[in-house]
Amino acid sequence: MPEIMQYVTRESAFHRLHPFTKLIFAVVVVALAVLTSDTVMLAALVGAVLAAAAIAGLARDLLRQVPLLLMLAASLLILTVLTIQSGETLGYLVPSAVPVIGGAFPVTAGAVDLALAMSLRFAAMIFTFQVLVISTQPRDLVHVMDRLRMPVDYTLMFLIALRFIPSLQLEGKRIHEAQLARAYNPGRGPAGKVRGLFPILIPLVANSLGKATILGLTIDLRGYRSGMRTPMRDLSPGRADIAGICCMGLLVAGYLALLLV
Repeated sequence: MPEIMQYVTRESAFHRLHPFTKLIFAVVVVALAVLTSDTVMLAALVGAVLAAAAIAGLARDLLRQVPLLLMLAASLLILTVLTIQSGETLGYLVPSAVPVIGGAFPVTAGAVDLALAMSLRFAAMIFTFQVLVISTQPRDLVHVMDRLRMPVDYTLMFLIALRFIPSLQLEGKRIHEAQLARAYNPGRGPAGKVRGLFPILIPLVANSLGKATILGLTIDLRGYRSGMRTPMRDLSPGRADIAGICCMGLLVAGYLALLLV
């Protein structure tokens, strides 16, 4: 599985933008995705995010999350089909030719439309947040959050998430490889995969708790809550940031204009 929430050292248009501009970009896209229910507009929003990432040379990093999104879309489709029956019936999960239970669980147009809208909404959010994380160093994001007068606890939680999730993912991969090196074979099929998770999750959780204790002690020793912090570098917005903010303003204005039509 590709690593998520991991900064990528690279020269791109997004890397050169000010972190505050990228935060505005993420907030605008997430807000539009939440406020929009039309599948065409959501697809256009996802396409716009992918186009911006492609121009910046980050499309390959985003496309690595497509398998995860496909699994999410399939889960949402099954959930909506089982819980929502509105609109024209397009088919059945159990074909009519099957004896006794044939024709069960009708697939309706309303359920498919809702599942598609939710999948596109999640895709827009995941892609946007992925662009933000892979193009911005965590210390720069924390510096911007401090400038925005965010509570120190929220800033700390955000920083820990950015730092620990990739490291936990990498450690889980190493534990899995260590189990394979010991010739551990939980079996095949879904049952084997479930059994194979326990030798990974137990040491991973134990190591995470130990790291959390060390991290708490380190934070206290360094006086994080004192508020006396000096950033390593002070970034200033440039022309590209102004152009990006103007483009986002035009995007919001276009969306509002479509709502009023």
